[in-house]
Amino acid sequence: MFKTNEIIRRWHIAGFFWIVIVGSLLHFTYEWSGKSTLVGYFSPVNESLWEHLKLGYFSLSFFILIEYWVLRNKTELYFLAKAVGIIAMSILIVLLAYMYDVIARNSNMYFHIGLFIASAFLCQLISMNIMKLNLHSRFNLYGLIAYIVMGLLLIVLTPFQIRGT
Repeated sequence: MFKTNEIIRRWHIAGFFWIVIVGSLLHFTYEWSGKSTLVGYFSPVNESLWEHLKLGYFSLSFFILIEYWVLRNKTELYFLAKAVGIIAMSILIVLLAYMYDVIARNSNMYFHIGLFIASAFLCQLISMNIMKLNLHSRFNLYGLIAYIVMGLLLIVLTPFQIRGT
């Protein structure tokens, strides 16, 4: 059990750095691609807060493609953990970004970068702790469905976003 927990912890630390680095790069990939429609489905196409939720979701999704093969036999709750983590990350970003912008009456790039880093930490912390729980494996299916639905919403609603400042 201790070795399993240590492996889970190490992968979550690596995942934190992955989310921060890849998420930061995703901020620019739409412009770098010449405004490719395909790239716009997983990168922000404007400066709206909704579009910036893609940074966390898709950087985590790319990491899952690697991490899942290592951790799949170490926990019964892999997808539940990832779904709850990314939902918590998104909620924190939305709540604090809007609160800051209302209170400060402006948008501060450094605050939003710090918020992204803090929310990536929260995502991974929650995910790591859920993976250690002893719950029925059916909850993992619920997590997988929630994770997929969130991604589909981010993709499908991309063309309908209100332009940010």
